[in-house]
Amino acid sequence: MARININNLTKQFEHVTALDDVTLELEAGQIVGLLGPNGSGKTTLIKLMNGLLTPTDGNILINDMEPGIETKKIVAYLPDRNALPDYMTTDKLINLYEDFFEDFNRAKAEAMINDLGIDPRLTLKKMSKGTKEKLQLCLVMARDAQVYLLDEPIGGVDPATRDYILRTIISNYNENAVVIISTHLIADIESVLDDVIFIREGKIVLHESAEMIREEKEESIDQLFREVFKC
Repeated sequence: MARININNLTKQFEHVTALDDVTLELEAGQIVGLLGPNGSGKTTLIKLMNGLLTPTDGNILINDMEPGIETKKIVAYLPDRNALPDYMTTDKLINLYEDFFEDFNRAKAEAMINDLGIDPRLTLKKMSKGTKEKLQLCLVMARDAQVYLLDEPIGGVDPATRDYILRTIISNYNENAVVIISTHLIADIESVLDDVIFIREGKIVLHESAEMIREEKEESIDQLFREVFKC
């Protein structure tokens, strides 16, 4: 069962504080929305959880382990931009993921890619932006991971592609995992969220269940987001 503990986490870049004393506990069986405007610290937090950055202060524990080689075995990461080499074909990417990740489910990846009608011999260079986004998500979600870190998975793609991405996320994670979706497009994803985190200028300003927000505040997550982050 996945468990993430973030304790008094601070990250500074020169004279800029990207995250300021963040403390969170997240458990399996949830799709968590990490929500905030651009520049709020969402990507920094996800990169810290994935071990791509190191904290200035505080720590992160994923199943009682600090981010590193061991956590990469159980954490699936979707970056906020395409990180796959354009010269590779879908077939070669599947082989790469199968070689690199023990929890990669080749049959699941091939089924999703077949649903999309992607020619497995086609290089990424010849694919549209939306197709690249969907292919990268399929590779990530085909892992039987315990933690999924999805950074802006629906940013910059058309509404039909957004619907496909959300369906893929919902249908491919298991109850023993936690999914963290970073985005500022609240209305598009709020229907799938179990837990909500609002972050602004590196600080957590709200951490609440989606159901509690709807029942107690009697408004949508998108409405509350607009109130909290209004200019």
